[in-house]
Amino acid sequence: MTSAPVGGVVDPAAVPPGAGGRLLVAFAGLPGVGKSTLAARVGAALRAPVLPVDPVERALARYGLVGDVPVMAAYGAVAGLAEVQLGLGLSVVVDAVNPVASARGLWHDLAERAGVPLRLIEVHCGDEAEHRRRIESRPPDPHHPTWEQTLVGRVRYEPIIGPRLVVDTAVDADPLPAVLNYLH
Repeated sequence: MTSAPVGGVVDPAAVPPGAGGRLLVAFAGLPGVGKSTLAARVGAALRAPVLPVDPVERALARYGLVGDVPVMAAYGAVAGLAEVQLGLGLSVVVDAVNPVASARGLWHDLAERAGVPLRLIEVHCGDEAEHRRRIESRPPDPHHPTWEQTLVGRVRYEPIIGPRLVVDTAVDADPLPAVLNYLH
């Protein structure tokens, strides 16, 4: 992925109208593929809040809540925050691994309740050596997975069935224009 500033210049005409100007954008993909970087750029382009699941998971872990139930609780908490933002008339960008159908189902249900279009964007890094380099070059943090943990996560990642845009961040082209086009 070509490096570009997170708040890059975007033509306001390129911002999608959505339902009453609102839409729900949900990112999915393994750690280290570039989801958060792209989600931040999309949020800036849409002037929409970006709601990442990872900080909620970390907050729950600080209180001793770890495992599958707290992870789903983190997804539920972000869905609740997204619902509030959609209710305020804003589009929302969700930044999450979304590794299983039950997690992704939250976004489908929320979009239906809120009466807004859901746009799912699955991000991957088609160059395994680059993906590994990204994972291993992150600053030490007990909440960032190791390469070995990422490989385990890849095995557990359930395929996404249904409409979505697939973005390969290993391609040497800025994905933002294609993403914004998809959001129209």
